[in-house]
Amino acid sequence: MKKALSVLLTAALCLSLAGCGGGNKSEAPAAPATDAQGGADSAGGEAAAPTDDYHLVLKLSHVFAPEEQLTKTMDSICNNIKERTNGAIEIQHFPQGQLATYKDGVEQVVRGAEFISVEDPSYLGDYVPDFNILAGPMLVNSFDEYEYLLESDEVKEMFQAAEEKGIKILSLDYIFGFRSMMTNKVITTPEDMKGLKIRTPGSQLYVDTLNHMGATATPLAFSETISAVQQGVVDGLEGTIDAYATNGSAEVAKNMALTKHLLGVCGAYISVDVWNKIPAEYQEIIQEEFTKGAEEMVKNISEGEAATREKLEKEMGITFNEVDSEAFAKTVEPIYANMKDVTPGRYERFKEIIAEMPK
Repeated sequence: MKKALSVLLTAALCLSLAGCGGGNKSEAPAAPATDAQGGADSAGGEAAAPTDDYHLVLKLSHVFAPEEQLTKTMDSICNNIKERTNGAIEIQHFPQGQLATYKDGVEQVVRGAEFISVEDPSYLGDYVPDFNILAGPMLVNSFDEYEYLLESDEVKEMFQAAEEKGIKILSLDYIFGFRSMMTNKVITTPEDMKGLKIRTPGSQLYVDTLNHMGATATPLAFSETISAVQQGVVDGLEGTIDAYATNGSAEVAKNMALTKHLLGVCGAYISVDVWNKIPAEYQEIIQEEFTKGAEEMVKNISEGEAATREKLEKEMGITFNEVDSEAFAKTVEPIYANMKDVTPGRYERFKEIIAEMPK
């Protein structure tokens, strides 16, 4: 009898506790409200609240040297994202070709790897050919012209086409300067390029550009390039003023001919499938930081290029010379006519858009 009474009392006590709501999760305190940016304010001053125990590690890869502006920009982006997400999104940064780069890097993205590829837009041309036009030689004459093109409906269509191929473009305007010729010879016309073997990245667009300009393009990994110039395997390379000052090129090539044949620019690409699995609050933070990083990089490059050139001249003994730009532009015109699978008339439309840009 006593045992039965004890059981009844215990049951009554449990019912009493349940009635107090001690186990009702719906009455837990609400999370603090946040704005559309995923943080407590639009400036991103506070990190977004973590979503349960969510944690994603992404690897970000490119070929740039540690002291180049793009590497510094990516360092800042990765750090900001980790801080603002309280470590939920961790982007591990691998510069200087430590992981897959160029075509292989974009292929990692297409295959759905947890990977961010930072590459020239021409590598998107393997999937959406019109990106070869956007990255093409002597298409634009200024950073502003390129930025203006990015806002066009035509380029927005290309972004959508890339997504259909599995590539989410986080940003396409990490501009690091115009690319020019770095050799030990003064080059002013296409004739001066005859017989010169010039190192290029593996992009077919780069190879075609240098060959049309009169040189013999020689694709090499950058890790092999400085020694290749020293040993006479190649006669020089091409790149930006920023790279000239930081990647060792100034030690082996003492003259830059300002051909400005290609705009040095990269985009940041992530798998659409990987992106779609990231909680929306973190997507917003990631997108904000990649957009802001590109803006800051363009500003730094624009403001710092003159000082970098002066440093190269005074401290490294580098000389610079102007070239016959019109003559070089004529040599590369056939590249656009021979591009495969591009949208008919898109190159001409891009030229029209540039001409329409407010001055």
